[in-house]
Order: sequence, then structure tokens, then C-alpha cells
Amino acid sequence: MHKKTNEELFSLIDQATEGDKQALETLILEVQDMIFNLSLRMLGTFADAEDATQDILLKIITHLSTFRKESSFSTWTFRIAVNHLKNYQKHMFARHPLSFEFYGEDIEHARLEDIPDLTQDVEKSILAEELKMSCTNVMLQCLDAESRCIFILGTMFKADSRIAGEILDLTPEAYRQRLSRIRRKMADFLGTYCGEYGNGNCKCSKRINYAIQSHRLHPCCLDYTSATEIPQQTLSAVKDAMEDIDDLSQQFSFCKSYQPPEKLRKFLTDFLDGAALSTVKTT
Repeated sequence: MHKKTNEELFSLIDQATEGDKQALETLILEVQDMIFNLSLRMLGTFADAEDATQDILLKIITHLSTFRKESSFSTWTFRIAVNHLKNYQKHMFARHPLSFEFYGEDIEHARLEDIPDLTQDVEKSILAEELKMSCTNVMLQCLDAESRCIFILGTMFKADSRIAGEILDLTPEAYRQRLSRIRRKMADFLGTYCGEYGNGNCKCSKRINYAIQSHRLHPCCLDYTSATEIPQQTLSAVKDAMEDIDDLSQQFSFCKSYQPPEKLRKFLTDFLDGAALSTVKTT
């Protein structure tokens, strides 16, 4: 999809705040993928990311008239999304927080032997890939919310420090320093424990049945392997000129991007087509 210039987006905003439904839909579709993938990495599951994305899109729609064009539209939407997600308490990991210590203990001491075959005739290579994508995403939940934001903006969205600092209310220097520390922490954990992205002993193919038994993997619901992957450049809206902060980029190739579920797109379409749109104040 062609990424629109700021001038094109500003024109659409003017049209949308004057009541043009098509312009509003175009604007929201422009940022929907970005917000969904940010939510997915921040919250850890597709279901929670879908719910949070709906909330954030509604915030953007209802606050559109407050946008003063003093920054790019993507930066403004990111600030709304980040502030919402940092304080979001309705997701699974808000109720069941994780830590690197807990995750490491589970990897080291999980009893994998004597667990029956629970794969329900699903191809093991598919389940292993699903577990790999899920596990690396859940690993982000071991970071506090702001550290998670910093890591995601710098590693997945490749935002330069000026833009990321603007989004997070940090100086560019503070952002660069914190991103470097967080990336090193993540890389150290992967290097110690993960056999897929590091030198550890943990292999997804060996933990399939354990993950199913502990309800971390569901053969009947494969979110990652059934989702449509999208090109990384699709999420480049906040990228300017990413600095060479460290040499760890290849360590985090698991940060893939996905299309939002179809029901999220249907939610947006139904909302814009329904009577609810008349209650939205965009003027």
C-alpha cells in the first residue's frame, strides 16, 4: 500500500473533520496495521491486541479534531497508542505478569519427559513455528511497559531517537541509552536460553507438548502461523534515519509484522457505516 505524505494526510484530516466518511476510513486504514502490531508486541496475544486496537482507533477518531499538525500524523497516533498501551490493564499479562527470572526457571526446569502427544494431529513443524513466534513475543512481557515500548519502537519500527523521544517524552540521548541497555538485556536472555535465536538449550520442537499441557499453545488456534505476514516497510511510518545504536539487529529477527484479523477490519467498517459515527465529534 502506498504510504501517504504528510500533506496528503493533512488534507484527509481536514476532509474527515468536515464529515467525509471516506476520508476518515482512509486515515484509519493508514495507521491500523501499525497500531495492531504495536499492540500485539505490547500485550502479547492476538486477542488482547485486537481489543486494544479497537479502543485506540476509537480514540484517534474521537480526538481527530485536536490534531494541530505540529507533528506528523503517525507520530501523533503513536503517542495516543503508546499512552493507551502503557496503562492498559485488561490484557492477560497484566493479570499474570512475567519476569526473565521466571521464564528462565521454566526453561531450565520444565519436565518435558512423560508428557503424552497432545498435538491433535497438527503438523509438529507448524506447532513449533507457532510456539517460536508466541514465545519470543511473550518474552517481551518480561520488560516493564515503558522498556517494552522503547524496544518495540527501536527494534520493530526502527524509529530514530528524535521521533521515538518525541513519542515517549524522552530526550533522544536518553532514548538511545535505554534502547541499547534493553536490547542487550534481551540479547543476553536469548543467548543464554534460546536455541532458536541464541546458544541455549531450549528448542521449540522439544517443548510442543509441554506448551500445550500448560495452555501456552493451542493446536486449534494458531494465531501466528495463520496470520498474513506483511512487509517490514509497511510499518516504517515513524522511521527517519535509524542510528547504529548497537550491532544486535540480527538477534531480533522474530519481530515480524502481521495483518490485523479480518474481524478488526469488519469492526471498523461496521462502525463507520453505522449510526454510531454520527455521535463522533470530529468538528
